[in-house]
Amino acid sequence: MNSEIHILNGSALRDRDLQSVARTTGEIFGVPVQVLRADLDLQQAYDPSRHQTNSTALLVQVLGAVADSPTKRIAVVDVDLFIPVLTFVFGEAQLAGTAAIVSTHRLDNRFYGLPYDATLMLRRLEKEIVHEMGHNFGLYHCRQFECVMRSSTYVEEIDMKRVLPCPNCAASITIHLQQA
Repeated sequence: MNSEIHILNGSALRDRDLQSVARTTGEIFGVPVQVLRADLDLQQAYDPSRHQTNSTALLVQVLGAVADSPTKRIAVVDVDLFIPVLTFVFGEAQLAGTAAIVSTHRLDNRFYGLPYDATLMLRRLEKEIVHEMGHNFGLYHCRQFECVMRSSTYVEEIDMKRVLPCPNCAASITIHLQQA
């Protein structure tokens, strides 16, 4: 196993706030995880007509930073993300690749007019990081209700999921790691 995950913090969160997320991610995928600072050009990916940031353009930036490396990187930002065919996305990842991105923007209760809840936002972020990393480890969306790999259209769906993959998805991660 020569894989590693870097969580690239490009958000207002403190790096130390992401340490528990990093521990959980490392336990699930069985690889070392580090929290580092992100170096992304958010303006380059911003679409003024939508007042949102194109997640694919940011993904290209993250991908450029890992060229030919087995290290998987997921950038955490706090801007509102979209892809052209959807109104918004919580994150985006390369399937069986090395780059992913996730945003705290719609994971934060304040987006919905509710009081800030740091614990809830970090729990949601943890699930989304594990979900997007699951795609990097070759997993597709799962139909199991509580599986972290189930697709989420609304933040409430994230809240209902567990942070852990279902047994089938966990087995797929193990197979992927053995082939790496």
